Amino acid sequence: MDGDGSGREAAVPPAAKQLQALQHKLEQRLQVALDVSTPHITYRWLAWGLVVLLYLLRVFLLKGFYIITYGLGIYNLNLVLGFLSPQIDPETEGPELPTKSDQEFKPFVRRLPEFKFWYSSVKSFLMGMVMTLFPVFDVPVFWPILLLYWIVLFAITMKRQIKHMIKYKYLPWSTGKKKYVPGEGKKASGAAGPSRAD
Repeated sequence: MDGDGSGREAAVPPAAKQLQALQHKLEQRLQVALDVSTPHITYRWLAWGLVVLLYLLRVFLLKGFYIITYGLGIYNLNLVLGFLSPQIDPETEGPELPTKSDQEFKPFVRRLPEFKFWYSSVKSFLMGMVMTLFPVFDVPVFWPILLLYWIVLFAITMKRQIKHMIKYKYLPWSTGKKKYVPGEGKKASGAAGPSRAD
């Protein structure tokens, strides 16, 4: 055996090398497709909607796999919370967002960026669709109870999140930098100007 490890490479069967090469090539193509899709937010979310619709249609037609759907609902609710939450939590790490008009503007930075939110959600629904191919995952449950429990969980979680947003005065989206509007600043100074001249 050589010290450079070439002896170990010879021990790998050619079929395994080809499989690794194919896997690497597919991973590269997926990454290129994801990179190309990054700026096309609307089309990505339309594709997400199509995947969710196909999954729900499959569950409806099979009349089963409700426990997987419930798990997907909980997982995606967790993703939504990450998407709506700031990266730095004001409760634990102090108020980082400006609370007065004279403080510096700091844009809202999400704990879970939009692309990762979309990608994780799509992966979860695709994984759920694959799981519906195996009857072992079709656990018999009374689905109205699961649906009611998920709705209650969603309502309580969103109520808490909205209270948090109101308490720390942040919005989970950024409207961008404020733009200068000609004449907007003159209205305030124009009202004070004539009174000084009199």
